[in-house]
Amino acid sequence: VQLQASGGGIVQAGGSLRLSCVASGRPLSSDAVAWFRQPPGKEREFVAALRWSFGTTFYADSVKGRFTISRDNAKSTVYLQMNSLKPDDTAVYYCAADYDGGVGSNDYDYWGQGTQVTVSS
Repeated sequence: VQLQASGGGIVQAGGSLRLSCVASGRPLSSDAVAWFRQPPGKEREFVAALRWSFGTTFYADSVKGRFTISRDNAKSTVYLQMNSLKPDDTAVYYCAADYDGGVGSNDYDYWGQGTQVTVSS
């Protein structure tokens, strides 16, 4: 499966952005799809995940209540709606997919390219 992430940009603190991740190559009907991020100088960290077939979601504590992961079956697209953004959310954001994906980056074999999100104070 190929993943194409987009939607990053520069936004002021308190603002919103929506990231998109379009999948191609095969259906994601049995996959978990996740967003990870890598802040400057830090390791990649889990943000949110969605089990495609059930629509169940899971979030890192740091984004719970502010970010929402969702999917559009017809468009084979996963979204990450990010509200109330903080400077600490500044990072390169990546989408990932795999059959047995969880909250660890090692759980995923398929990755999109990153999209930069910068939140200014």
